[in-house]
Amino acid sequence: MKKNLSPSESEELLKILKDRFEKNTNRHQGLEWNKVLAKLEANPEKLWSLNEMEQTGGEPDVVHFDKNTNEYTFYDCSAESPKGRRSLCYDRQALDARKENKPKNSVMDLATTMGITLLSEEQYRELQKLGNFDTKTSSWIETPADIRKLGGAIFADFRYGNVFVYHNGAESYYAARGFRGALKL
Repeated sequence: MKKNLSPSESEELLKILKDRFEKNTNRHQGLEWNKVLAKLEANPEKLWSLNEMEQTGGEPDVVHFDKNTNEYTFYDCSAESPKGRRSLCYDRQALDARKENKPKNSVMDLATTMGITLLSEEQYRELQKLGNFDTKTSSWIETPADIRKLGGAIFADFRYGNVFVYHNGAESYYAARGFRGALKL
């Protein structure tokens, strides 16, 4: 699979990312677009992953810079769980366990294909400090191994002014539940 964008695709995505960066300065106070841009241009495969996030409705934006590792972190910042990543069960094991009415894919398989990771509970809570996300939808989040081993998976949303983390069988899927990703660059 091609994991590089054409020059025109790159240019279009960079314009979208720059516009979003400038419109949402509360998400990345103190960061400079030119430094982010330099990292993006030096990492075409990461730019491809950000395009996958964008194409599936995630609206990726910079939310963190780690001075120790010199890495920027992007999260899906769409108001609701990305539309192009809904109706998916949690992982391949859950997908294989379904005998009928299987979803098209699993969250973990799609995230891997896209080159991103699922938000952890901690990352999800950090995202919610930047705005109100998933007020009508929910998003699968990284599930601890002990929960997954027992057949469950966790998801989160924002209701009544609070982040709620819930559980479901990993094989379940819903039209209003997708997943949010993170990408380090």
